[in-house]
Amino acid sequence: MTPVNAAEPWLHVVGIGEDGLDGLMPATRAVVEAAEVIVGGERHHALAEGVGAERIEWPSPFDALLGRLEAMKGRRVVVLATGDPLWFSVGSRLRRAFPAGEIVYHPQLSAFQLAAARMGWSLSDVETLTVHGRPVEQMIAFIQPQAQLLILTTGSETPGQIARFLTERGFGQSRMTVLANMGGKDEARFDGLAEGWDHEVPPFNTLAVDCVAAPDAALIPRVPGLDDALFVSDGTMTKRELRAATLAKLMPMRGALLWDVGTGSGSVAIEWMRAARYAGAIGIEPRADRRAMAAANALALGTPRLKIVEGRAPDAFANLPAPDAIFIGGGLSEEVFDAAWAALRPLGRLVANAVTLESEAALIGLHKRHGGSLVRISVQRAEPVGRLTGWRPAMPVMQWSLIKR
Repeated sequence: MTPVNAAEPWLHVVGIGEDGLDGLMPATRAVVEAAEVIVGGERHHALAEGVGAERIEWPSPFDALLGRLEAMKGRRVVVLATGDPLWFSVGSRLRRAFPAGEIVYHPQLSAFQLAAARMGWSLSDVETLTVHGRPVEQMIAFIQPQAQLLILTTGSETPGQIARFLTERGFGQSRMTVLANMGGKDEARFDGLAEGWDHEVPPFNTLAVDCVAAPDAALIPRVPGLDDALFVSDGTMTKRELRAATLAKLMPMRGALLWDVGTGSGSVAIEWMRAARYAGAIGIEPRADRRAMAAANALALGTPRLKIVEGRAPDAFANLPAPDAIFIGGGLSEEVFDAAWAALRPLGRLVANAVTLESEAALIGLHKRHGGSLVRISVQRAEPVGRLTGWRPAMPVMQWSLIKR
């Protein structure tokens, strides 16, 4: 064995398609054929058969692979992935684990590119999603009129699950296409409508959905301010108009983490996660019944990764990952603020709402000592008054917000 210079790339991450080695560029194929070790799933190894290298299957859990790869440094190692290894694939995980100068990526056409070509869709106009190895419910947040979705699925049962989600929300006329083994001799296509979907499809597939809304379809936008009726609640929740104002101050951003203190039905945390791709949230709630409601709402509204923990502030903050934003729906004290402010990342946003005179007094005191913005929000709704209609005011809410600079 001739050792690889440690200063040079030793790990090659190669995207491979259904056409196997024949579909690789000559230079990439030469990398695979020169490998001493090839790592991949059973399917990947079958696509690259004929190369006389040591073969390693994906371990379970996947993170066990990182230690094995580290021990191979100095050898010529190839990791095989499907399509583009940096698009919902292994490449991004390896990029975080090893210095950039040690890895070379060799992308192939991705499943999204192939599927878009088969459908005649422009990739810039579609949502590209994956539920592969992830909760299928997370695609619910993307069900919108006229939306076009390309989804990497978990298996043969996934299209049926998604068809049910669509039908339950009034999108049963949505056109669904399952594409399997794209680019290979066994390529197959299955077409149908969500409400009548009954195809048996191969386990490795990509799903295309052209969303079509019925007149009575549920409209659940990703912009904050969902109808209160969409949430299971005991009545104690941040109501629609105030929730929209609260989320505006919390500023959901891609990949950012929210602590929702006293999460209740989870409405703020759920809307935070829906508003930005890969945003995460931790709901802190002492009551078991409300934790159950928040979990049910998270599944129904497409944020199954909402983490819910039992506890009260500030004790519940211990051992939680540092947040980018914190929402406190009530009961903010100097002690809770100090703990929350210390945990908050730089440029983090803190928002607290108060309804009672006592909690308003606490916010006024905190505002005097720490600055920020203090506003009072009042909402009135038109409701029947006998045979006529009048304005019925909700309780006004004081809102304090500030940014950690």
